[in-house]
Amino acid sequence: MSDSRIDELRRKKAKLYMGGGEKRIAKQHAAGKRTARERLAQLFEADTFQETHPFMKHRCVDFGMQGKELPGEGVVTGYGLLDGRPVYAVSQDFTVAGGAVGEATARKISDLQDDALKTGDPIIFINDSGGARIQEGVGSLAGYGDIFYRNIKASGVVPQISIISGPCAGGAAYSPALTDFIIQVRHEGQMYITGPSVIKQVTGEDVTAEQLGGVESHSHYSGVVHFVAESGGEGIEIAKRLLSFLPSNNTDDPPFIEELHEGTVEQDDAMNDVVPDNPRAAYDMHEVISRVVDRGDLMEVMEHFAPNLVVGFARMEGSTIGVVANNPAHKAGVLDIDSSVKGARFIRFCNAFNIPLVTFVDVPGFMPGVQQEYSGIIRQGAKMLFAYGAATVPKITVVVRKAYGGAYLAMCARSMGADRVAAWPSAEIAVMGAEGAVNVLYRKEIAAADDPDAKRRELMDTYNEKFSTPYAAAAKGMVDDVIEPADTRSYIALSLEILKSKREVRPEKKHGLIPL
Repeated sequence: MSDSRIDELRRKKAKLYMGGGEKRIAKQHAAGKRTARERLAQLFEADTFQETHPFMKHRCVDFGMQGKELPGEGVVTGYGLLDGRPVYAVSQDFTVAGGAVGEATARKISDLQDDALKTGDPIIFINDSGGARIQEGVGSLAGYGDIFYRNIKASGVVPQISIISGPCAGGAAYSPALTDFIIQVRHEGQMYITGPSVIKQVTGEDVTAEQLGGVESHSHYSGVVHFVAESGGEGIEIAKRLLSFLPSNNTDDPPFIEELHEGTVEQDDAMNDVVPDNPRAAYDMHEVISRVVDRGDLMEVMEHFAPNLVVGFARMEGSTIGVVANNPAHKAGVLDIDSSVKGARFIRFCNAFNIPLVTFVDVPGFMPGVQQEYSGIIRQGAKMLFAYGAATVPKITVVVRKAYGGAYLAMCARSMGADRVAAWPSAEIAVMGAEGAVNVLYRKEIAAADDPDAKRRELMDTYNEKFSTPYAAAAKGMVDDVIEPADTRSYIALSLEILKSKREVRPEKKHGLIPL
């Protein structure tokens, strides 16, 4: 082949690699942001990235688009190796027409999504785009539809992770919303359906882009975002760490870390002192979790949203587990609407990708209140019940303290399909707490007593002794064993080892109808 043809290829690729040109790249850097290719270079192992469709071109001839060159069509797509595993990636290029998505842009992304499904490998989307390319009209709109459709096809088949490293507005926000996890970069990424100017025109409300769609709004209030990154680089590192816990697809087992497999698990005597003797005293469930999982390492999901429920990924003897736990340090660990939705989504993800579930229970009930009822806590709380009941992965439940009423069922009681249920001696398993129960059962006796308060305390002590102990539940087969807290890690580790061969066949159907 002649040198001239090789030189031409090199010139064309060099132009492509410059994206929107030096000035726009400099502007991107001045804003503290990396370019699309720089992000991919950080994501993948060196010299493993192979680009797809770099020479794709739009065919729009209207609104000044005829003959206009948009290198790479504003997006870089391809695949490479991440910790030795194949991963596909989409990185939008804001230096080219603001990363706006046109028909050809969407074609590049859709083709990559199809390829990922064929090979069964994860997809990472790095979002930095002004939205639809208005000049292309319905072509751009149809392109978004193609992307959304493939997000849905891939759901539960391969992990999908979105990193919000720039603007993500309008319909463009729905592709991240259809993926499994969203990582948002503080001050760089914003997500919203209608921007501040439109809101001002329609409702008269004044709000900045950061207030409307920044990290605080989505990580604390809306629950849209699962992880917060302080920089674009940190966002990519979070994605890498997340993938280290996950299988490549729904037919694989999660990664196993050989060096974490101890074989023999020793007692942790300090665990016996974690939970206060006073049943009303608060404590942080993170301390329990950190003493149970490998190296105390929990990758918490949605840390800032509904903190009364902790969910996240950890390892037990080198194997990935999903952790779900009430946290008495926040709202006494009660289940409310936000925590129920948070938990249900996480449980369903773990079940889809063969990740066993370990649940720590200290729940006083569902959150009471008019606003909770009006907002549908019946329907929303049922999502937790549905998610656990539908899950067929190994499920191990440890009752740490309170386990009251329907909220205990929603935290994977034996009757909801738990494979193993252990209780600590501090466990209180009952329909409701002693105070509420005696007020209902013995209202007349208390009112007629010479000292109602003393009578109430006496009846509460009797109730606790007869009904709220773990031994009463164990006697009825609702608890497999009452264990020392110090033995919790060894109990879970051995249970998981035995349950590796678990097989559970359900009635054939398209899918269950979760109460949405």
